[in-house]
Amino acid sequence: MAKVGYRIKLHHSLVTPMMLAGVPRKFAIFNGTIGAAMVLGLHAFYMLPVCVGLHVVAMVLAKKDPYFFEIVLRHMKQKKFYGV
Repeated sequence: MAKVGYRIKLHHSLVTPMMLAGVPRKFAIFNGTIGAAMVLGLHAFYMLPVCVGLHVVAMVLAKKDPYFFEIVLRHMKQKKFYGV
């Protein structure tokens, strides 16, 4: 009896989320913009290690689960309870 179904080879980049420097693109752009505004605009140079630290933490979280930030955002948008 013949096997039913098809097998299609997919390239890895088609099924993984788009990353920038090891973190999701949206987070990298947000973190870079806030960091540049704080350091360059307000001369708050203590924010540079804070932003780099946030990026490293985000890299560790994204390495464990590439969809971590999407799941957190979806969880934050959900209501606490739904009326009947």
